[in-house]
Amino acid sequence: MHKEILMGNEAIALGAIAAGVNVVSGYPGTPSTEVLETVAKRKTEDIYVEWSVNEKAGLEVAAGAAYAGGRALVTMKQVGLNVATDPLMSLEYVGIKGGLVLLVADDPGPISSQTEQDTRTFGMYSKVPVFDPSTVEEAYHMIGEAFELSEKYGTPVILRSTTRVSHGYASIEIKDEAEYYKNKPDGFIKDTGRWVIFPRLAYNNHKKIEERNASLKDEFSDYKRNFIVEATGDKVSSKKGIATHGISYTYTMENINPDNSPKLLKVSTPFPFPEKLAVEFLTGLDEVLCIEELDPVIERALIYVCGKYGLNVKIKGKLTGDVATSGENSVDSVKAYLAGFFGEKSDSEDTFDISDAPALPVRPPVLCAGCPHRASFYAVKQAMKGKKAVFSGDIGCYTLGNAKPLDMTDTCLCMGAGFTIPQGIGKVEPDTYLFGFVGDSTFFASGITGVVNAYYNQANITLCILDNSTTAMTGHQPHPGTGRTMMGEIVEKVSIEKVLKAIGLTVVETVDPLDNKNATLTVKRVADEPGVKAIIFKSPCVALFKPEACAGIDSEKCIKCKKCINEIGCPAIAIVEGQVTIDTSLCTGCGLCAGICPVGAISTERNGGGKNA
Repeated sequence: MHKEILMGNEAIALGAIAAGVNVVSGYPGTPSTEVLETVAKRKTEDIYVEWSVNEKAGLEVAAGAAYAGGRALVTMKQVGLNVATDPLMSLEYVGIKGGLVLLVADDPGPISSQTEQDTRTFGMYSKVPVFDPSTVEEAYHMIGEAFELSEKYGTPVILRSTTRVSHGYASIEIKDEAEYYKNKPDGFIKDTGRWVIFPRLAYNNHKKIEERNASLKDEFSDYKRNFIVEATGDKVSSKKGIATHGISYTYTMENINPDNSPKLLKVSTPFPFPEKLAVEFLTGLDEVLCIEELDPVIERALIYVCGKYGLNVKIKGKLTGDVATSGENSVDSVKAYLAGFFGEKSDSEDTFDISDAPALPVRPPVLCAGCPHRASFYAVKQAMKGKKAVFSGDIGCYTLGNAKPLDMTDTCLCMGAGFTIPQGIGKVEPDTYLFGFVGDSTFFASGITGVVNAYYNQANITLCILDNSTTAMTGHQPHPGTGRTMMGEIVEKVSIEKVLKAIGLTVVETVDPLDNKNATLTVKRVADEPGVKAIIFKSPCVALFKPEACAGIDSEKCIKCKKCINEIGCPAIAIVEGQVTIDTSLCTGCGLCAGICPVGAISTERNGGGKNA
């Protein structure tokens, strides 16, 4: 054993390696991404790891490995679980042979997501057991315990982390490589009565699942990470208790005095709920406050237990308005909840005097300086001036195309919907120019389906693939179009252009968005073509290369019209002491601003190539 300072996601990855994981798959999504990346960096020779094209594919790969007796881990964020739901719901009925754990990182806040989903609730709906760590160290140990439970009961298991656990750091003791468990799969054994999901099999297995989950309630009541902390001091007589979980447990423990604390229930397996332990906790209490994020999972479970066992205990929490119904908890918010529950004055806002603190700078999210997506959006915007057009966006860096002055994202629902939403709009408004935007990684993840749907149903739409040769938003992971796998292998790139043409599209153009004049003319020409057509805006992410030159402004030519600022909103261009200036620490020399300037006051040499845009 040895100690390391680890991020929560790193701890989960190393815990999986120590538990003998054989196959790791997944799709990048904050706050889950570092789990798979850490496995790739620290793996032993017998571990296979891949970025799958989406979460559904990742789970199915992991399921196949578990069918053959391997231990498999699949990683995703909470919205990624939506994509993986189809195989997961069936997989729970079919069952597995080896261990299979889904690492699902929830994002209370939300900080970087479309939704505030609580995977604990999904566990109840899907009947899949859920583990809920409260610290980095607990996450390290818990994933190994999840694999053991998965194998024991032949079921997939969810390890539900949250942002503050996934991205928190701690110094923890971990196993040396010599101590790792070595899982040796015995291979896939054919058995159509087990592996082929027919209605009769699903019916019989459903009964078994309910019986298993009923027994898990008892087993989880004895699970060492579910426990009761007995009351100490004067609060014993108050007959009040606290029920909590995950990172909220950590916040709660930071706020209570160990010498004068209420009775406390820590729930690490929200489903199946540790019912007997809950009865023991509730006995003798008059009131309980449930502190949790995001759904009232513990609160509802305790209300059910009170009704089932005839316990006269008032359960408070989100349903009663004593805890906020949305957003993530914090040390201060939990302090306020506890103060309200115990009738005390909360001093959470008076701990520090911040009356003279300067206002925080406003930093709205924005496309990077030199981002080719800005140029792509600008070309489409220029081409569609004066025309009725709708621009449907998608999930990725390019969602930031909604910001002014570009204002080029009229809709954004979920991954892949950038191609399908405009198809529906077109059925109602056929006189509208319709554009759908997706990135290259999203194209492979869920965009292809929308292309097939558009072509088959004869839509009239211009598909815009913003190909920056990476999965930029989540940290530049490879995808099928990059020609590199997570195992470090160099493979043939999957050509987006060939995929589009294979589907049946006859108009497929590839342009450099930084060549604004040609890109704008291409958009005008292609948009007037009937049916489904596509433009691939191909230019690498600015984070993938080091610029060799940047733009410069001739102050004598500059007329201060601010068109370079008002048209594209590049963060490298600003007004300083009345002069239009370019921040050379940000500028990448893309040349887009030079093409916009009406008087030729801006010039640039793109990447040292001597091009004056």
